Amino acid sequence: MANRLMFEKPLGMRDTLPFFYNQKRKAREALSNAIESWGYQFLDTPMLEYLETVGEASAIDETQLFKLLDQQGHTLVLRPDMTAPIARVAASQLKEQGFPVRLAYDGPVFRAQQIEGGKPAQFEQVGVEYIGENSIYADAEVIALQVQTLKEAGLDHFQLTVGHIGYVKGLLKEIFGDDQETSELFLRFLYRKNYVGFRKALQDTDISKEDQDRLKQLLSLRGEEDVLSTAKNITKNGACHEAIHELQQLHEILESYGVTEYVSYDLNLISHMSYYSGILFEGYAPELGSLLCNGGRYDQLLPSFQTEASATGFAVRLDRLVEAVNQQNAENNRTLILFDDRSFQKALKEAKDLRGEGSRVVLQHRNNIEEKALQNEEFTKLIDLSEGGADHE
Repeated sequence: MANRLMFEKPLGMRDTLPFFYNQKRKAREALSNAIESWGYQFLDTPMLEYLETVGEASAIDETQLFKLLDQQGHTLVLRPDMTAPIARVAASQLKEQGFPVRLAYDGPVFRAQQIEGGKPAQFEQVGVEYIGENSIYADAEVIALQVQTLKEAGLDHFQLTVGHIGYVKGLLKEIFGDDQETSELFLRFLYRKNYVGFRKALQDTDISKEDQDRLKQLLSLRGEEDVLSTAKNITKNGACHEAIHELQQLHEILESYGVTEYVSYDLNLISHMSYYSGILFEGYAPELGSLLCNGGRYDQLLPSFQTEASATGFAVRLDRLVEAVNQQNAENNRTLILFDDRSFQKALKEAKDLRGEGSRVVLQHRNNIEEKALQNEEFTKLIDLSEGGADHE
């Protein structure tokens, strides 16, 4: 048994070898520099916290908590996220200095995984917490800073999808009233992005056709800023209208920051973080099939530490950021080799050699490509072996 386990790691744990370690270090430094330039201050919290405090305040499901006992018999957890520990610090050691405070962090978090899950049980997050200000300017600052950090880390293509938990809950409240169980059912479908299940469950509900149509329309409320007006027109709920008003204000401020090209809206956006209470967002890169970053307003967390304070923030998955940047660079770093009938064999050998070195190579006959395609920025190098051609970087 000992020999079999000698080279094994616990479920979900991974080694970080030198190459990837250096890539993570560079990404971490780029994120940290951008965050500090906006006046945020870094801090660290223990990896071990009490289950009764941070463990219970965290939005992570208890089945994902790593638990152990100290010598006094207290149940401890490896921190499952960074937001709850920082809320504990802000509510205790930083409370007397006055709010707002702008805090930042960089460190590993731990979440137990199922055998078939294939996900890391330990991963590093870099993020910020803007604590003590309940204004749309704070929400906009966090989103604008999220854009800035990703750009500084070298990511060019990404999108932040912004929603408001108040809109979804307000619409469900308007339709289902006090039937909390049914509302929770549809919230779970939205969180899992199980829209097929959402529509199927809708057929089994005892509500009017008009209300069914409104909930179906909810699923399509995604897109640019004009989708907010559509969202406002399908409900008379005051909470929904307030949520739309906040998102419209947010958009105006983000226009001033100059980041709206990276922002779209999704009115059925739901997070697994149950303490989110207002504007929330998720970040994706086209190279990734999983969440890159997320954040939002969580005004209900600090009160659990006996402090009445609003808060908003974001977290970036460092490993996924590195993966996205690497894939983006690999996609953009392509060589185009042009050939004609006489140079085909030479071009074929050149392409084979470059691919053997790990390069991404497109082999193209000179007569069959339009001139505008030659100016494509995705090609970082052009090798023209056709008659009269010349190489270009």
